[in-house]
Amino acid sequence: MARITAGIATSHVPAIGAAIDNDRTADPYWKPLFDGYRESRQWLSDHRPDVVILVYNDHASAFSLDIVPTFAVGCAEKFAPADEGWGPRPVPVVEGHPEFAAHLVQSVIQQDFDLTIVNRMDVDHGLTVPLSLLFGQPAAWPVRVIPLAVNVVLYPPPSGRRCYQLGKALRRAVESFDEDLTVQVWGTGGMSHQLQGPRAGLINQPWDNAFLDRLVEDPEALAQVPHLEYVREAGSEGVELVMWLLMRGALSHRVRTIRRFYHVPASNTAVGHLILEDLG
Repeated sequence: MARITAGIATSHVPAIGAAIDNDRTADPYWKPLFDGYRESRQWLSDHRPDVVILVYNDHASAFSLDIVPTFAVGCAEKFAPADEGWGPRPVPVVEGHPEFAAHLVQSVIQQDFDLTIVNRMDVDHGLTVPLSLLFGQPAAWPVRVIPLAVNVVLYPPPSGRRCYQLGKALRRAVESFDEDLTVQVWGTGGMSHQLQGPRAGLINQPWDNAFLDRLVEDPEALAQVPHLEYVREAGSEGVELVMWLLMRGALSHRVRTIRRFYHVPASNTAVGHLILEDLG
C-alpha cells in the first residue's frame, strides 16, 4: 500500500528561482532565506519519498485565460520547465508517475471531485522553485513528481474548505494504490503578498504566523476562512494559501512539526515553510 509520510509547505516566489539560477544565494539579501532551508534539505535527504504530489498554481504557462481548470493533475511521464518570458529555468525535467497519477485521478473523481486530466504540459516556477529550495541544483530531481495545479489566479478560486476536503480524498486515493510507495504532499504559494494596486507590497506577519499555527493545530477551523479574509489580511495573492490546506487535508490529524521557518521579504513576498511528519 502507498502511504503519505509527510507534508511540506513552502512559498514559490519566482525571484527565489532567479537567485538560485544566477548564483546569488550567498548575497546578503538572499542568504538568510536560503539558510532557513538548510535543515530542511538535510531532513529531506534522510527522508526522501518515492513520489511527491506537488500542489501549485500555474502562472499562465500551461493554461491561458481561455481555459482555466479549478483542479488539474499532470499524468504525463515528463514535464519540461516552462518558458515564462525569459527562457526556461535551467533545472532538470520533472519525471512524473503516470500509473500512480492515473490511479489518483480515477479514485478522486469517483469520490465526486471533478479533476482535469493533463497529459502534456510544462511546469513553471510555481512547481520548480519548491523543488530547487528543497533539493538544490541536482543533475536530475531525486523524486518523481505528480503536479496538482489549483486555480488561484482567475476568480473564482476554490475555497479553503474545498481544498481541504480534496486533500482528504487524495489521502484515500493514495492509500488504495497497491504498490508500496512512500509519498509526500507539498502545498506551495503564499504567504501574504500583493503585487498590484495601492496595497502592493503588503506583508502581514502576525496573520501569516497565526495561519501557520492554525494549519498545524486546527486545520478544520482554518479551512472555514472565507476568501475575503485572505484578500483583506494577506493581500490579493494571499489566497494561494488555500493550497497549503490541500496538503494539510492529505495528512492525518496527528502530525509533528519537523521544521518551521518564516522570512520577510523575498522580493515583495513573505516566505513561509513547514515540514509536518504524518503520525498516522
